[in-house]
Amino acid sequence: MNLVLLPMVLSVCRLAPEEAVPRWVLQDRSLVSITYTRDELSVVCPARSVPAMIQCESGWRALQVQGPLDFALTGILAALATPLAAANIPIFALSTFDTDYLLVKEHHVEQARAALQQHGHVFVVL
Repeated sequence: MNLVLLPMVLSVCRLAPEEAVPRWVLQDRSLVSITYTRDELSVVCPARSVPAMIQCESGWRALQVQGPLDFALTGILAALATPLAAANIPIFALSTFDTDYLLVKEHHVEQARAALQQHGHVFVVL
């Protein structure tokens, strides 16, 4: 699989489920994911956009699977998550209509790259 390491540092934020999406979430749309559940509003966005008082986990980097991917494909996330789990690298996964993203902590990026390359995945530069 071809992967691209995106340049921005991301935060995963937790907001109350009744909140509207705040303006700061949409300031930088280089990668934004918004998920509502009955328990929370979860937002992934560039860390530089997040106000200090917001509950979040920062320091994530995104590995983007080059897409678009066919919906009939199976095992894409498993093929990436398995070598990372074996290397004790925690992940946060996101999927869009066109592709998948795996978020890894910034301090794990090089270890993640090595683990994935050992399993035949290729990092490309756009």
